[in-house]
Amino acid sequence: MSKKETTKKSTSEKKFEMALGKENYLLLALSFLIVVVGFVLMIGGGSDDPKVFNEAVYGFQRITLAPMVVLFGFLFAIYAIMKKPRADK
Repeated sequence: MSKKETTKKSTSEKKFEMALGKENYLLLALSFLIVVVGFVLMIGGGSDDPKVFNEAVYGFQRITLAPMVVLFGFLFAIYAIMKKPRADK
């Protein structure tokens, strides 16, 4: 076999590799769940009667906690994408 044929054969035998590792995808799924939890924390506080204003809209959970959870979820997603896979596998 010539060198060209050997190189061609070795490249065709390589298995398909994903852009990210399994751990990266699991961390991305976790970050997605964190973002969803943040948006769920924003739900509620409305009133059934449009003429009545409900002060619960301005609660700590909806104004402070939920946006911080969503922001953490997005930052965690960036970390999950940037994390290098382990070399031992």
